[in-house]
Amino acid sequence: GIARGRSETGDRHAVPLRTSAAVQARRVVPRPLMNAVFDALSLQAAMLDVVAASHATPRLIGERQQQRLVRLLEAARAVPVYRERLGNGRLRSSDLSRMAPVAKRELMDRFDEWVAQPELKLDELRDFVSDPARAAEPYLDRYVVWESSGTSGQPGIFVQDAHAMAVYDALEAVRHRLPARGGRGLFAAFAAFDVMGASDRTALVTATGGHFASVVSFERLRRINPWLGAASRSFSLLQPVDELVAALNDFQPSVLATYPTAAALLADEAEAGRLRISPRCVVTGGETLGKAVRQRIAQVAGCQVRNSYGASEFLPLAWECAHGHLHVNEDWALLEPVDEKLRPLPAGVRSHSVLLTNLANLVQPLIRYDLGDQVTFTGQRCACGSALPVIEVEGRSDDVMQVPSQRKGQKVSLLPLALCTVVEEECGLFDFQLQQQGPSTLVLRIPLRGEAAEAAIGRCRDALQHFALLQGAEPIRVLGEPGCVVPRGRSGKACRVAL
Repeated sequence: GIARGRSETGDRHAVPLRTSAAVQARRVVPRPLMNAVFDALSLQAAMLDVVAASHATPRLIGERQQQRLVRLLEAARAVPVYRERLGNGRLRSSDLSRMAPVAKRELMDRFDEWVAQPELKLDELRDFVSDPARAAEPYLDRYVVWESSGTSGQPGIFVQDAHAMAVYDALEAVRHRLPARGGRGLFAAFAAFDVMGASDRTALVTATGGHFASVVSFERLRRINPWLGAASRSFSLLQPVDELVAALNDFQPSVLATYPTAAALLADEAEAGRLRISPRCVVTGGETLGKAVRQRIAQVAGCQVRNSYGASEFLPLAWECAHGHLHVNEDWALLEPVDEKLRPLPAGVRSHSVLLTNLANLVQPLIRYDLGDQVTFTGQRCACGSALPVIEVEGRSDDVMQVPSQRKGQKVSLLPLALCTVVEEECGLFDFQLQQQGPSTLVLRIPLRGEAAEAAIGRCRDALQHFALLQGAEPIRVLGEPGCVVPRGRSGKACRVAL
């Protein structure tokens, strides 16, 4: 989903400034949802904490971080995966650096030994996320569940309780707030609730139809406060571009949240005169936002472009300030840049990968988790005044494919996210690469061999050809190459779509 970088408006609630968040929540949140996905008191406490930390010194931020780390380590020792690494002695925050990192495959293979609540069973969770109609529905009336897109070869399932969601909501509302809204200090915390209220109409353009983090978190807020339903809507990237453009023209969003490649495609549609919207802000995430793409989107849309960095494992990892710098939410998330042997790296050096420790989620602990992204800690203080560290991120930067259109002389853009979602959701394939070969030919490379490979290639060929036709493209060819090692890009993830 913007799985890797969610809409900045996605987790804001409409609360009048003269009414406390707790009181207003009880008015708008249906009773069955109160304990499941939203706790007003937890949110209020998290908001106050995030506001205070936003203006704190590095020393105070570090103290908050270390206190939460010790609490996390103590909780994690109750689950076998981490107990093996932590031992039985008294824990200190300094013990973190001596703990062996973990990877998604190990955690998913040992899921029942990873989660802190025995009621969370992998087979039952997989059954839950297999039904798109249940996206954003509370799981067991207590948890929010989403899955990753599987870009590193295997999809993951992630579970959050109301406390973790309160932290995510507070970070989004206070630090990710859009320009020309809110104010300073405590006033800003409550003003941020109204961002999706009186004036904004927010469109999330992403891969709908699955339990991806961006979709689940966005739809969760619409359910918590049904009044937001008319002022926010998600739109599928998988529909034909003409239909997407028509739907956006009809909705007329003032805030557009999507992937950089999708935003660039919509900029093309706007420049051609087909997309006729006037957003005040475009929010991007999930892929690398290059300087040239940012400038083009801003120029065509005539508005500010804001970037974000997040993951299914921790949604609001970093926020972009007015100076265009990404700041890590280090009071709630630890990022350790490491080399290819998982050794720590100093500031100014681009990492081979980065280890994530989530300080907010005690239900499904993530400690020194190999996230796979390449990041650089600049080591410099930002002129915006925030003490939170500045990073540069090398994320997914797959190429947009151009194929001949059914309209003579024109081209059709096939977005990387849409192509990947077709292969994942319709064909159940997660380890692959698509490469364009000639104007109308795609080559699908997969590590499978034999009959399993032939069956997978056949399913993907049918699905991709059907998808391209729906986009208005001329018939395309899909060639299969079984037994291939899927190449990895500089981000550490599979380079899944390439020209």
